[in-house]
Amino acid sequence: MEIRKVNIGDIEKLKKIGKQTFAETFSFENSEDNMNEYLEKGFSTKKLTTELTDQNAAFYFAEYDGNVIGYLKVNFGQSQTEIKDENALEIERIYVLKDFHGKEVGQLLYQKAIDLAKERSVKYIWLGVWEQNPRAIRFYEKNGFVVFDKHIFKLGNDEQTDIMMKLELKKNNNS
Repeated sequence: MEIRKVNIGDIEKLKKIGKQTFAETFSFENSEDNMNEYLEKGFSTKKLTTELTDQNAAFYFAEYDGNVIGYLKVNFGQSQTEIKDENALEIERIYVLKDFHGKEVGQLLYQKAIDLAKERSVKYIWLGVWEQNPRAIRFYEKNGFVVFDKHIFKLGNDEQTDIMMKLELKKNNNS
């Protein structure tokens, strides 16, 4: 398995993996109309182009056998969705195809985010996770994240609650 940075030439692959993993993860708990609206807006070529060319955001693919099986999106500085802290990194997305759940793909993408945070010497990593996604909440808790707040995420016309979680990074050479 390989983790590699996504570039603008990968936009169609990013659109495909983004839509597929989001739908696999959330379509059962949401209306078809709300899902379709979010998938079209959230993964449009225009929006992804803007995100891919943002100096304070980065995407990484997890690839296996030449196929994209998951991806990571991180944000720094003013590109963070809520907390605009120069000393923080936001994990906006870690998504993995259902067929690869439980196969350490998410953990490898998560480790990439940790490595990026250490390279930038940020003090903490934060993220938002839907309160109805216990699998993701357990994943982050297992990795040392703690709940610090909540915020509203709109999926179509449905207001949903995201739990905001944070991981303080240790400041020593062995961390």
